[in-house]
Amino acid sequence: MLKNDENTKYCFKDAFWEDFMRYHNITKDDMLNGDGLRVVLWVAGCAHCCPQCQNPVTWDPDGGLLFDEAAKQELFEQLEQSYISGITFSGGDPMYPTNQLDVEALAREIKEKFPDKTIWLYTGGLWEEVCRSPIMRYVDVLVDGEFEVDKMDTQLHWKGSSNQRVIDVPQSLAAGRVVLHCE
Repeated sequence: MLKNDENTKYCFKDAFWEDFMRYHNITKDDMLNGDGLRVVLWVAGCAHCCPQCQNPVTWDPDGGLLFDEAAKQELFEQLEQSYISGITFSGGDPMYPTNQLDVEALAREIKEKFPDKTIWLYTGGLWEEVCRSPIMRYVDVLVDGEFEVDKMDTQLHWKGSSNQRVIDVPQSLAAGRVVLHCE
């Protein structure tokens, strides 16, 4: 899953970094980032840099820890628990360039090993920008859009501001348009 070529570099927003995913935390028994009890992977790297973001520490793609086999095993041990509904990819932004290949591979493996678990993904990007990503084949629910402090509403379910959407990915892909997830 991890890339071995340490000389591979990407250029994005005038920054350089190696081509591998990093993460800040794995949250267990989370009830706020999707339906049911979930395990959450908080990845590093975000280009949106939303004002008053809840996780600005995750913006730096070089921050946190290298996502390695031990981290993957920790996620899988949580997903083996019958009371865990699934995994949520958050951060940072799972759709950040250095994260995409590893998130796709991890999501694919999770769908194969744990077909009854759901996969949620939070991104500052819009559905219209990410819907053709190969990652979406494995995602059940996408929460899209940047956090906008002037549209913040603490009563919203699974999102921080009213411009964000909670999208049913399989139904949206089948319909060719956004279909919102039923709460």
